[in-house]
Parts: sequence; structure tokens; C-alpha cells
Amino acid sequence: MILLAPMEGLLDFVLRDILTRVGGVDRCVSEFIRVTDMLLPDRVFTRIVPELRNGGRTPAGVPVRAQLLGSDPVCLAENAAKLAALGPAGIDLNFGCPAKGVNAHRGGAVLLDEPELIARIVAAVRRAVPRDMPVSAKMRLGYNDSSRALECALAIAGGGADEMVVHARTKADGYRPPAYWERIQELRAAVGIPVIANGEIWNVEDALRCRALSGCDALMLGRGMVADPGLALAIRERGHGMRADAADPFVTWQALLPLVADFWQIVGAHIAPHHHAGRLKQWLNFLRRRYPQAQDAFAAIRAINDPALVTRQLFAHTPVVEDRTLLAA
Repeated sequence: MILLAPMEGLLDFVLRDILTRVGGVDRCVSEFIRVTDMLLPDRVFTRIVPELRNGGRTPAGVPVRAQLLGSDPVCLAENAAKLAALGPAGIDLNFGCPAKGVNAHRGGAVLLDEPELIARIVAAVRRAVPRDMPVSAKMRLGYNDSSRALECALAIAGGGADEMVVHARTKADGYRPPAYWERIQELRAAVGIPVIANGEIWNVEDALRCRALSGCDALMLGRGMVADPGLALAIRERGHGMRADAADPFVTWQALLPLVADFWQIVGAHIAPHHHAGRLKQWLNFLRRRYPQAQDAFAAIRAINDPALVTRQLFAHTPVVEDRTLLAA
């Protein structure tokens, strides 16, 4: 199983749409919906997870679990119940976000120093949603260190979660390599629920080593999939004994370029205008890790912020399919 990770400010509904069109992804998790001290209106849920208007699936048909972030078990449970009524593919809980602003408001990875609270949150959400609605959680190995990783994993499982993702670094590690995939093995052996490995998987070889060291067959891909949209397909091909040459992207630039154009169209339709060029540059910046052509495209628009000029520079002769995103209408 291969999951597409949430990444605040990067891997949102726009990239979920585009990357799941490429294929190889079994399930997605949305960016976090912040819960503080109130019951959120439906429009907040559907703004962050517009797939709720499509049966909890991307336009390509891939299920999306909606992720909640917060520290109040009662408020999280009440919002989870309301969210569950909108029909996501499941409810996910965020115990891994390393952002300073989030942690300062007692959300995300900072809760890894409070495994007892984690257990209460998971249990409250599990009780609040229908039994057939999956509840999962994502954690890191710890906040400043990994000394309480096992306690947190047991808290998630003991609270009634059906599944957990482990990002194999602490909050203090941030996104610096390496990821400590071998530490996941210990957690997986201790809990009685499926565990998915996450962190620093950029290519097929990384995926194979992660599986070997963590003992997890299931993987969650984040930045690696943003940089190489064919990564999930390449991992699947290698898993079936077929050759997946790590030197060449599984999806060619010629095949990807129309999807980059579709991405640009969706951004233009649904994202604030002053963010248009920045969103495209952000993705091209990742893509140039795998595609020399993306480096050329990035250089061509690096100093351009006018959307019309960007379109003329990159997409004037590129076919764009009809906008199938879920915010239309």
C-alpha cells in the first residue's frame, strides 16, 4: 500500500488531484484542519478537503482521509463526529507537525511529550465517529528526542486507532536526513495495528531500504512524490519484480507537462491570484530534482509573477484538460 502524505502549504487538494491522476497511490491524507475551542462549520472542512463533495475521493477516485489537529479531546471528538457525517474515507489525527507556530499552540508534534493525552484524544475521536469509519494517526519519533516513541505508539494503538503512520524523525530533526527507519521496527512489533513508514523516501532504492529496515510494507510518500510524480508507480513496478530504472523518471517530462499545465489551470481557478506564480515555482523547484527540463522551466519564470506572462512563457502550446476539480460550481 502506498499513501500520499499531507504537507501544509504544498501537498493540498490541487496536488492531490494531479498526483493521483498519475497513479500508484492507494489513499491520501489531507492537510490538517486545526481544531481549537469551537465546532467548525462545514465550509471549513470542505475548503481544506473539497473531496468531501465527491464521496471522499479525488477526481481520479482515490480515497482521502481528513486530518484533524488539536489538543482538546472533547472538541476534537465533536468536530470529528461532524466531519464524519460529510463522508471522508476516514479521520486522521496529527501528532507529527513540526511547525513552531503549531507546536506553540499545543498542536502536532509537541503532544509527543504527552502520551497520556494522545491516548485520550484517540479514544475520544474513536468513540465519536461510526465504528465503520477508520480512525488513524500520524506521529514522529518524538519531540526533542525519541525516548517516548514507544509510549506514544502504544497510546495511539491503545486509544483505538485502526492504523498509524510513523515519520521516522523527531520534531528536532525536522526534515534533515537521515530518517531512522529502523526505529519503526520496534514500534511496529509492539502495537497490534498496521504501521506505515514515512520519511526521506525519494526514490525506489529508498523505498526498498525503508521497507527492509522498518519491516513495513506500506509506505507514505510526501516530498519524494512531489519531486517525482511517478515514484509510486515505480515502487510498484519494482515490487512486482519488474525493472524500474532509478536513473530515469518513470513518468517522462513529455507525459508530465500536460499535468503541470492542468495544475496551473486549477491554481488559476481556485487559489488567490497573488499566490499563482509562487505555487507553480514551488512545484517546479521540487520537480527539478528529477527533471532537467523542470530546471529550464523554473529558470524561465523565476522572475515572472504575472500569471498571463507565465502562461505565455510555458503553456501557450500545451494542451490542458477540462478542469475537473471539486471546487467548481
